[in-house]
Amino acid sequence: MSEVIGSLFLLCGAVLLFSAGLGVLRMPDTYNRIQTGTKATTLGTILILVGLAFLHPAWTFKLIILIFFVMLTNPVSSHALARAAHAIGTAETESTVIDQLDTTANDAPREQPALPEDPRQ
Repeated sequence: MSEVIGSLFLLCGAVLLFSAGLGVLRMPDTYNRIQTGTKATTLGTILILVGLAFLHPAWTFKLIILIFFVMLTNPVSSHALARAAHAIGTAETESTVIDQLDTTANDAPREQPALPEDPRQ
């Protein structure tokens, strides 16, 4: 029974890793590619490691350490990549609504809209 469960985890992990690769090809800009690659590969790798733990119970402790390492390093590395891409000025896609890291928008003084003239005067 553990072989079937382990094989199912491996299959689900492989599907997620495939979808991560497909997402990296299909996403419109660098930031979406980083996000797609990170989320799907993190979960896919964890599912594969869990599947291996079912197939090889003697490796469970080492695989848990690997799961912890993947959960710690994948999000941190993707954050560092995204910050570096933003720092060198990599453009977002046109459909990006807001850039919360854009300092020029926050530092620039906002112009007050002109008030319409009062027709009663």
